[in-house]
Amino acid sequence: MGELREPLRELIECGLPQALEVMGERWSFMILRASFNGLKHFEEFLSELGIARNILSNRLAKLVEHGILKREPCADDRRKIEYRLTEKGFDLLPAMLALRQWGQKYGAETVIEDPVLVDEHDRLPIGPVSILAHDGRILGHQDLWLVRPENLGKRADGTIATQGANLGEGDVVDLASKKAALR
Repeated sequence: MGELREPLRELIECGLPQALEVMGERWSFMILRASFNGLKHFEEFLSELGIARNILSNRLAKLVEHGILKREPCADDRRKIEYRLTEKGFDLLPAMLALRQWGQKYGAETVIEDPVLVDEHDRLPIGPVSILAHDGRILGHQDLWLVRPENLGKRADGTIATQGANLGEGDVVDLASKKAALR
């Protein structure tokens, strides 16, 4: 990935150790998967996942503490609590899907997907989670490069990429504003 390397000993400088601190064990991922599948109540998680009560309580508290889930009183019974995904929690969906697809591809046993995860619009299976360039091109590991922040947008040939110009020619595009414009 170029001539630079990440500072591997400096754990604070990278998001991966921080993410693993929150999500780095099986039950957190299983609770998150259950949340994506619509489970909200402690007893639902308990019965569906087959997890010990104390472990579930601990993992839910950790996910709430880190802002991945939020605790809310139930609308129909204010004495009961629901655990709902936050925006931060929903942002974990691509990582969850990538891990799921990796497990289906490389797991020890063949995994038959049933039900199948599809695109709501055309009801066809989703494609593999990919690394995308700013302009939507799919990148492989050989396409990735590390640069210092002050060198962002400086191409190898010396030219400078400009924000939002000529999509498809390797220029920087603000995907958030492009998505918002499509809505």
